[in-house]
Amino acid sequence: MEIIHVSAECYPVAKVGGLGDVVGALPKYQNKLGHFAKVVMPAYDTRFMRENEFEVVYDGWGKLGFQNFTVRIFREKTNKLGFDLFLVHIAGLTDRPQVYGYADDTERFLAFQIAVLDWMAQWEHTPQVVHCHDHHTGLIPFMMSNCIRYRKLSLVPSVLTIHNAQYQGQFGWDKLHYIPAFDAWRAGQLDWNGAINPLAAAIKCAWRISTVSPSYLDEISYRANGLETLLAQERGKSKGILNGIDNDVWDPAHDEMLHKKYSLKTVESAKKSNKADICSVFNLNPENPLFTFIGRLVGEKGADLLPDIFYNALSQANGQISVLVLGSGDPQVEGRLAQLKEQFPGNYNAYIGYNEALSHQIYGSADFLLMPSRVEPCGLNQLYALRYGTIPIVRRIGGLKDTVIDIGDGGFGICHDQTSVWDVGHAMGRAFELYQDKKRVKQILKTIMQIDHSWDKAAQEYIDLYQI
Repeated sequence: MEIIHVSAECYPVAKVGGLGDVVGALPKYQNKLGHFAKVVMPAYDTRFMRENEFEVVYDGWGKLGFQNFTVRIFREKTNKLGFDLFLVHIAGLTDRPQVYGYADDTERFLAFQIAVLDWMAQWEHTPQVVHCHDHHTGLIPFMMSNCIRYRKLSLVPSVLTIHNAQYQGQFGWDKLHYIPAFDAWRAGQLDWNGAINPLAAAIKCAWRISTVSPSYLDEISYRANGLETLLAQERGKSKGILNGIDNDVWDPAHDEMLHKKYSLKTVESAKKSNKADICSVFNLNPENPLFTFIGRLVGEKGADLLPDIFYNALSQANGQISVLVLGSGDPQVEGRLAQLKEQFPGNYNAYIGYNEALSHQIYGSADFLLMPSRVEPCGLNQLYALRYGTIPIVRRIGGLKDTVIDIGDGGFGICHDQTSVWDVGHAMGRAFELYQDKKRVKQILKTIMQIDHSWDKAAQEYIDLYQI
């Protein structure tokens, strides 16, 4: 089966969040099952683009409304990611250093989608499935089904994976002329609440829909930023498939980014050594339990509460805990987290920014990982933490609820019900008590490092979903 994944992100080419991790791993595991999965994404001005070898597989031009644009599509030569990677270069639109955040993102991603379909429409064959990820590729199912110039693709099944329903890519009807010609009576498939809504259009037009965890599929029936009724209508073609992690990338026994690698047999001593190393770097006491937060400092992740959560916990702990933060996002949150360094020297530190290697090192040294998310469609950080023997402290929501069982229920994590300063603080208190019970912690580490959250099972579930 030939599967074409179309996405705005793919690790390690360009990653902002979990979308990049998923698209960087799922195709590789589908190929291991004997299929031919490929990824098509924009050619951003990134380090990966500059440091690897590519060949040109397509030169052409596209049309965005009344404007023409040139297209060049590159294929990465060495198959270093475990699948064919195609990068779509559109001068002045895709060739920028950042993935998102530009005033003309609507135009950038529309041109990208049009370029992808123009290219595919010229193939001598058609793929078995076109798998679209989030709203940045959400108009592809509509255009495949309805646009006159893509009639060749009209019978190719399209699949949409919703990684986060909060972001939908809406834009005004004044930009309808950007979309290639189609029968006007079908314009209703684009509409949601008076705007062109790419995510809504994909939900309507895709042959199958998946979410990145079973619980998230349930949650978006009542919390999907206005798409609740539409998702309820399309529930029959929807399935929740829990994300996996790439065990080739996230493996403490072979992780070159760690100070000291470890296996199930050596986890205690190695994590102690790693913890001493990172505490030395960040001026923290390695004898204390080390709490950490890794991720985007945004409201969805509950990051706006972190300054108060950590202030309260550190004030009450009397120097008996350590906290380390890695992340970036809301400037106000960044500033407040940075200020805590002065208030709690020796017990608190923060690295404001993105650092892939440091994230691995923190997973390999921390005792507890906090995820007080308001929205968490799947969550990958808790899966990385489990793999590296770090106990997750999570809110019971989305994929966190599907993957972490509370120690009070015979499980291996610490769960709370609300994203609030009190709830998270109480959970940290429970973690502190658990830390004192070395025997129980040892048992938990042995348990969590053996949980299989690899992509093998999920990759097969997607293949089953494609059997339309």
